[in-house]
Amino acid sequence: MASRTLSSSSSSSSSSAAKGKLSSLFAHPLRNSPQSSKLPQELAVSVSPPPPKSTLSADAEDRPRPALLLEKKWKTGDFTVDEALRHFDRMISIRPVPPTSSFGVLLGALTKKKHYSAVISLRGKLEVTGLLSDYFVLKLLLNCFCNERRVEDAFAVLGAIFRRGHCPGIVTYNQLVKGLCLKHKIGEGVALFKKMARLGCRPTVVTYGTLISGLCQTGNTTMALKLHEEMLSSNGDHSVVCRPNIVCYGALIDGLCKDGLLDEASKLFMEMKDSGISPNLVVYNSLICGLCCMGQYKKATDLLNEMVDQRIEPDIITFNSLLKVLCEQGKFKEAEDMLKLMIERGVDPSIVTYNTVMDGLCLAGKVDEARELLAHVLSKGCLVTAVSFNVLINGYCNQGRMEEAMNMYKKMIDNGVNPTKVTFSTLMLGFFHKGRVVDARELFSEMKRHEVEPDSYTFNILLDGLCKNNLLSDALDLFHSKDCNGKANVATFNCLIDGLCKTGNLKAAWDLFHRLQQDGLAPSVVTYSIMINGLCRQGQLEEATELFLKMEDSGCAPNVVTFNTLMHAFCQNHEALKVIELLKKMAGKNILPDATTASIVFDLLSKDKNYHEYLTLLPAFPS
Repeated sequence: MASRTLSSSSSSSSSSAAKGKLSSLFAHPLRNSPQSSKLPQELAVSVSPPPPKSTLSADAEDRPRPALLLEKKWKTGDFTVDEALRHFDRMISIRPVPPTSSFGVLLGALTKKKHYSAVISLRGKLEVTGLLSDYFVLKLLLNCFCNERRVEDAFAVLGAIFRRGHCPGIVTYNQLVKGLCLKHKIGEGVALFKKMARLGCRPTVVTYGTLISGLCQTGNTTMALKLHEEMLSSNGDHSVVCRPNIVCYGALIDGLCKDGLLDEASKLFMEMKDSGISPNLVVYNSLICGLCCMGQYKKATDLLNEMVDQRIEPDIITFNSLLKVLCEQGKFKEAEDMLKLMIERGVDPSIVTYNTVMDGLCLAGKVDEARELLAHVLSKGCLVTAVSFNVLINGYCNQGRMEEAMNMYKKMIDNGVNPTKVTFSTLMLGFFHKGRVVDARELFSEMKRHEVEPDSYTFNILLDGLCKNNLLSDALDLFHSKDCNGKANVATFNCLIDGLCKTGNLKAAWDLFHRLQQDGLAPSVVTYSIMINGLCRQGQLEEATELFLKMEDSGCAPNVVTFNTLMHAFCQNHEALKVIELLKKMAGKNILPDATTASIVFDLLSKDKNYHEYLTLLPAFPS
């Protein structure tokens, strides 16, 4: 039973006991069962070719035949797109042309199979024949535009519906709300939802579910919760009570979990069960993933046992979430047991599973074990990704083992896996930390040979590495080159300003500080702290204080590092009262002191004979 298996694995054990065992659990390669991209074989259609147009009869017996065939053949959904297109072309060649309703059956069948673009293209052909789209076809077209994220076109169709005297129903409005949400136009979706009340159209659970899902997917969980409360209380614009379904609860629980609001998610989970709605796999996975992200492994396994008791089989997402938290916490014995349970329940490890375990091993410093696991994966013929190699490259770089990291990079290329920005950035960072500037710069050049475009992060690694290895002039040359055009961000300026300040070139640092703002970027707290530190090191305390005040006026709040920088300078200059003034300002802003702050205060008190007086002036910080 799953609960017995999990409880037996919860006891703590040393990570070394699991050494060499993890790879043996991956005895089963990834199942090679890709879904066929081919549609079913074309159906044989018992229709004789039409006679020439000049002799084609127009009597009633001939005219309904296409419609009858559509009723019998296409409503089952067992057809290919090509087959449907050929039938459409045949229908428009018949004279007289069959009524729009006959075409509507075909278009409806295509819409049901989600061939939205085909329906949109056929509508143009239909109008060429002189047939106007009827209400049914217009509704189909609106649905297709919404699913294709062409909401402007969908609203144009809505206008056509109104002009022809039709009154759209709730299904049409639901489709428009869905289209707006798919396009991430959530504000417009909410506006349409409110407008529905004035149009006398009452929302259904589908309307609420669509809007709640859209809000949660775009991070607007608070607004989604208000809609949920409105459903239950009828206090909203529509004054209607609507019982939430699994879609509403699932979206809300997932959104709350992603926001880290696990207590609120758990309350909704209980509310859902109390209302008689049974959680499904998606809901359980959302909660388990949320708990694992917060490191709450015990609660996550309790949910796993609950879902198994409810006869809901965990899937690869469930197990990968649990494995991730176990590996992050270094609980490799428990991870081994979880892998056993996973395989016993017929869930084959995926490449994400392998990557998760390898990443956990690397975080625990067991890079060689991770390499053995990768070798096992490759020997099984599994399709590895760049992430698989990047994890190991990062592990070796963190240990300063750059030769092994480069060997893994070469192995990556030998296996036909293209290196990514992460690959190059990780290796460059590792080489700079070892002082191997030439190797780092060579990798930067190699990026272009692999057609990998450097981004801001890559450039910042290169610039920062050059600055920290006393190659400030090279860093500035690169910064002013065309290669860096459009790549500079605040972090770019920060590393260069820091390098200039540390070499005492305050004028050039000021120039960059002002250029940052001219380029439309706002200095961050790090930027201000670097400049204040540079001024303090040059003994320009008045200018440093002036910049500190300007920083606050510009809306950039100082942090503990900013305060410590200025207080340290005043302490060195024997200006105790200014240090105390800054401490009081810190307390007023609820900025907690750190070890550096304590060291500054201790230094202040130990140097001045008036320390008893200063003790009474020190502010109290919240505990």
